Amino acid sequence: MTKINYNSWPIGKIPKQLERPEMQQIKDMGYIWDDPRDIIDMFEKKVAEFSGSKYAVSVDCCSHAIFLSLKYLIYKGEINSGFTVLIPRRTYISVYMQIINAGLYVQFDDRQWSGAYQIVDTRVWDASVRWSEGMYIEDSLMCLSFQIKKRIPIGRGGMILIDSETAYDWLKLASYDGRDLHTAYTSEDHVRMPGYHMYMTPEDAARGIILMDYVKEQGDSGDWTKYTDLSEVVKKFNQ
Repeated sequence: MTKINYNSWPIGKIPKQLERPEMQQIKDMGYIWDDPRDIIDMFEKKVAEFSGSKYAVSVDCCSHAIFLSLKYLIYKGEINSGFTVLIPRRTYISVYMQIINAGLYVQFDDRQWSGAYQIVDTRVWDASVRWSEGMYIEDSLMCLSFQIKKRIPIGRGGMILIDSETAYDWLKLASYDGRDLHTAYTSEDHVRMPGYHMYMTPEDAARGIILMDYVKEQGDSGDWTKYTDLSEVVKKFNQ
């Protein structure tokens, strides 16, 4: 397959002192890349190897990782629009929002959880506060967070861990506006499907690589006790 290089400076390079430093920093650390999007691939492979998954798809936040994972299951016919899923009543509000935005319904339960929990009855796991070597759960779509308070605090970012090449291909297209990154912009085949603008930037991926090399602390960084009762919070939306 012909590689399509990404020109990161289409209107002229900005002054050196105004550039974000991470992409040069990983070169200084010994990582080799020519196309900035190579950095995305390196970070995804690094996280997949750490977690024990076959593949990883980087996105701009964990919330969108959950949204895209649910949309993939709808695409595959595993669940239908209007399907009702079950989540803990004590979790982050964005999980509820992404489920609703994906065209599904929510019921709450009283689960006590730490680090990660399953969105029942789906294969999607919210693992936004888990970071442990070998943490991947077989046959799941496991959604990670790199928000500023997490073990790998990029500032913003997420990842979907998967073991299916079919899921990888679909999620990659979906996160990049449905664009095939191996096809030229001028090609009629460049856009393969309706997608979403939810990809991770090369600069953020480079920061993730740096942090993974230097931050060795692992373990859950949150649990059910850190969150308010969403069943009370969302009552106003259902009136």
